[in-house]
Amino acid sequence: MVNPILLIVIPLGLAFVVPLFRFISKKIEKFIPFFALLANLIISLTLFPHVLEKPIHVSIGGFLPPLGINLVAGPLGILFAMLIALVGFLVSIYAFAYIKEKDQEKYHILYLLLLTGATGVVLTGDIFNLFVFFEILCISSYSLVAYFGDKPGIESAVKYLIQGAVGSSLVLIGIGLLYGQFGTLNMADIASNIHSVHSISVFIPLVLLITGFGVEAAIFPLNAWLPDAHSSAPSSISAILSGIAIEVGLYAIVRVVFTLFGASSILTFLLFLGVITLLIGELCAFNQENIKRMLAYSSIGQIGLIVFALSIGSLSGINGGLFQLVSHTLSKALLFLAAGYMIFRSGSMNISSFEGMGKKMPYTSFAFTIGAFSIVGLPPFIGFPGKFMILKAALFEQDILFTILVFLILLATIIEGAYFFRVVQTIYFKGEKSTPGQEREIAPLSVLIPVFIFVGLIVVIGIYPKLITEILESSASELLNRADYIKNILP
Repeated sequence: MVNPILLIVIPLGLAFVVPLFRFISKKIEKFIPFFALLANLIISLTLFPHVLEKPIHVSIGGFLPPLGINLVAGPLGILFAMLIALVGFLVSIYAFAYIKEKDQEKYHILYLLLLTGATGVVLTGDIFNLFVFFEILCISSYSLVAYFGDKPGIESAVKYLIQGAVGSSLVLIGIGLLYGQFGTLNMADIASNIHSVHSISVFIPLVLLITGFGVEAAIFPLNAWLPDAHSSAPSSISAILSGIAIEVGLYAIVRVVFTLFGASSILTFLLFLGVITLLIGELCAFNQENIKRMLAYSSIGQIGLIVFALSIGSLSGINGGLFQLVSHTLSKALLFLAAGYMIFRSGSMNISSFEGMGKKMPYTSFAFTIGAFSIVGLPPFIGFPGKFMILKAALFEQDILFTILVFLILLATIIEGAYFFRVVQTIYFKGEKSTPGQEREIAPLSVLIPVFIFVGLIVVIGIYPKLITEILESSASELLNRADYIKNILP
């Protein structure tokens, strides 16, 4: 059986050898992320059937838990690792033609480090190493937001850096408080002893960790960095930030709340916070004229919906939340990649500049439309089963509170549909008729291939949701059955 540690070693090792390939040929370096993430995708798919039977535990250096560093490849971790590898792989193909600026070497190094950090976060069983991998993810993200070197990019990266640094500091303080009380950094060991101390002693680190990770997860009111970062970064990085980075931040919160603390008492607070994040994200997106800022605020709204679903705390609620997370990852990555070349053709990020784009770039426009319909939740796309599962789980609680919250979610969905349909209308039904020669699709094959793979996944999983429900159900069970998580790791 393949060792899960390769999911971290391969991209991390290749990130450091990128400069060496320049001595052979400068054209080779852009293919290194492609092969690294292809390898990760194959490895994660190979591990998939094994983790459904039993989580894979790896002790680094031969030290058994709670000593030393350990990796835990369970259904939830492998689910995220597959998403990271899949999206990272497809975006690396997109970057073949899209990334043409100077310092391409630095782009590819930082790109690999970002995805290494994201993979490490979802596989580690040690809370301090979770922080270390989280920092690798964040620092790489700050640098990539400023990749173009223009004033808006640098300003956005600095804002992101300041807010991220505050969040990371809170996480580190929270970890320090836990270590001071339990004398261990192993998450399973902490989880097994969490109820042995006074509740106020663990409440403070819980709040610090949720707040710190909440910055990267873009939960209200910690999401001020996101719109600027998305609008200034290369579209390939916007796809990663929205499709991977904020989901990894959300993973850290979920792992802390469900596995580390078993804090069911805080779920009601997160329930309301999720709905507030959803409404604010959708209302802000509705008022945007900049396409990338609109998509960024839409991501905030989607994260709010996922937080709401996970906070229901039931198997069906968590299952629906994870399905929606997969849906958002695929759909939003598609939207940013498609929008990237539409922006390139129009020369502007304003939605009004997309008039007539349906005729000028028919393939890219079609892909963007599929992504928009999926995010809104129209059948037969992947967004529909996710939203349906969430609403069904909420109504199953048979509580007036959940009925009210479901009404607010439906209201947010109407707002979401309004601004996405406005963009689709602009693309297809506005603007003058194109002149001969303007109908040529300028997006190269390296752009269209990943875009239409995303389209295919969105349609196929939307029609056959059972393709991923098995691993989603196992992941939901892993979160709810923390006793089994502890038992599988501690000797």
